Amino acid sequence: MLSQDYKKVAVVMGGFSSEREVSLVTGQECSRALKGEGFEVIDIIADTNLIDFLIEAKPDVIFNALHGRWGEDGCAQGIFEWLQIPYTHSGIHASSTAMDKIKTKEVYEANQLPTPQGRKIPKYKEVEHLPFNPPYVIKPVRDGSSVGVEIVHSEENRSFLGKKFEVDYMIEKYIPGRELTVSVLNDKSLNVTEINTKGFYDYSAKYSENGSYHEVPAKIPEDVFEACLKYAEVAHRALGCEGLTRTDFRWDDTQGLDGLMLLETNTQPGMTPTSLSPEQARLTGMDLGQLCRKLVEMASWNK
Repeated sequence: MLSQDYKKVAVVMGGFSSEREVSLVTGQECSRALKGEGFEVIDIIADTNLIDFLIEAKPDVIFNALHGRWGEDGCAQGIFEWLQIPYTHSGIHASSTAMDKIKTKEVYEANQLPTPQGRKIPKYKEVEHLPFNPPYVIKPVRDGSSVGVEIVHSEENRSFLGKKFEVDYMIEKYIPGRELTVSVLNDKSLNVTEINTKGFYDYSAKYSENGSYHEVPAKIPEDVFEACLKYAEVAHRALGCEGLTRTDFRWDDTQGLDGLMLLETNTQPGMTPTSLSPEQARLTGMDLGQLCRKLVEMASWNK
C-alpha cells in the first residue's frame, strides 16, 4: 500500500562528482524499482538547474541517488531542505560529517569505535614528513568509491614528500587482512559481507562485473561478526544518519577481535547490480523495489 503522502517520487541522479556514472546507474536501477512498486517516478539528472527542475516537477518526495561531492556531503540536502521537500537518506549534518574522513574518525573515537590512526594533509600545503612508516594508505578526505586512494607498501616510495595536493588528503595506517562491510537500515544492521578481490578493492573492483566476489554472510568468527553488526549500528547513530548506510571495515584476522577496524560510513550506498547493500537486503527477503519503497516511506525533511 502506497503512502498517501508520497506517491510522486523524483529520483535525483548524476551530479558533478567523480562518481557521476555510478550515480546514474544507481538512479536508473532505483527508478525502475520504484515504478515496479507503483510510484509515479520522475527522473532528474542533476546539474545547475536542479532547483528549477524540482520546483517544476513538484514531487511529494525525493529519492536521493547522488554519490560523492555535492550530492552526498550535505550540499544537495541543503537544497532539499530549502525547498521543504522530504528526501531519502541522511540530512545535512550527518552527510557532511560522514563524507569527511577526518571528522568521521573523530566521531568513531568519541564513541569508542576502533579505527586506524590517520593524519590530515591540508590542500596546497607541502608534505614535509610522513607520520607513518609503510605500509600506509593515502586518500582524499572527501571522496568515495575509493577514488584517488593509493596504498604505499615500500619505504622507497616517498613520492609524496614535497608534494602539494589540490584537495585535502589523509594518510592512514594500513590494516592488513580482510575487507568486511555492514549495511544498516533504520538503525538495524542487515548482515556482514566479506569482499574478495584479486587486489585492492578499488573503483573498478567495486563496479565492474566480476571485479569482486561477495561472501554473505561472511564466514568469520562469531565474536567478530557480532562486533561488526554492533559497531555499524553505533556508527550510524553516532553520525546522526537516517535511512540506509554502509560501514566498511578492515579485519586483521591474525589479531582476532582486536584486529577489527572501521574505515568509513557511506550515507548513500550504491544501488547498482554489483552493490553490497541491496545484496544484504535480499537476504532478509527484501528485493530492490521493497528496499527503495522503505527508504521513500522513511523520507523526511527538517532532519
